[in-house]
Amino acid sequence: MTSKQNWLSRCLTPKVELPAKLILSASTLGWLLVLGLWAGLSYGGLVPAMFLPTPGAVLEAAGRLGADGTLGKHVLASVEVVLIGFILSSLVAVPLGLLMGSFRIVQALLEPLVNFIRYLPVTSFVPLFILWIGIGLEQRVTVIIFGVFFQQLVMIADVSKGVSKDLINASYTLGSNRRDVIFHVLGPASLPGVLDTLRVTMGWAWTYLVVAELVAASSGLGYISLKAMRGFQVDVIFLAIAIIGLLGLVTDQLFRLLRLKVASWAQ
Repeated sequence: MTSKQNWLSRCLTPKVELPAKLILSASTLGWLLVLGLWAGLSYGGLVPAMFLPTPGAVLEAAGRLGADGTLGKHVLASVEVVLIGFILSSLVAVPLGLLMGSFRIVQALLEPLVNFIRYLPVTSFVPLFILWIGIGLEQRVTVIIFGVFFQQLVMIADVSKGVSKDLINASYTLGSNRRDVIFHVLGPASLPGVLDTLRVTMGWAWTYLVVAELVAASSGLGYISLKAMRGFQVDVIFLAIAIIGLLGLVTDQLFRLLRLKVASWAQ
């Protein structure tokens, strides 16, 4: 088998490790294909600029909004909403989810209600949140919390359920009590899965950002998107979308690094 055939065989074999250079090359190629398609459609005139701005127009919009500090202000406002909502949600969802997955009585009490609520569309609650809370930061944070909290509960409960009973029984055999099992067995064993859940739901928090800021907001990336839509500034809309994607990518990588740091044994 030639070297080329060997690499092709490895690429098409499930769960086979590949060289870092090959992974980086494939990732770069994916980005280049997307950017090339975008540039071809926009610069080539195949799609009108009213619907698809050129990459250069988006960069010009970034420079224009960044020069007067407007862009930075809106980015910070959106980061504040997402981080506050996500942290508050996680502080409650992580311990409660672990209890749901570990204690059958807690699961029986909460699971039917949680499974019902998590299928309700967040957008349908926005008018109620405005009525109950108002139109300030609290309303936007509440949208983020509602969007991720119940998903976190179910996913973290599944992580806790997946901890081997043999591990728990072994700890009892070695003299552990129920408190020791919760804090020294279930907690550490669930840690990698909990971090993976937080990484995934952090992505969902960013997707709910625009919903949180579309109504009665005076700052944020969702706000400037809505404002740009009214003025047919498609380049600004694309810029806001790109920034949200980049911020989500940054937080995703931070969670990956955190997992490697605190749960390296689970790799």
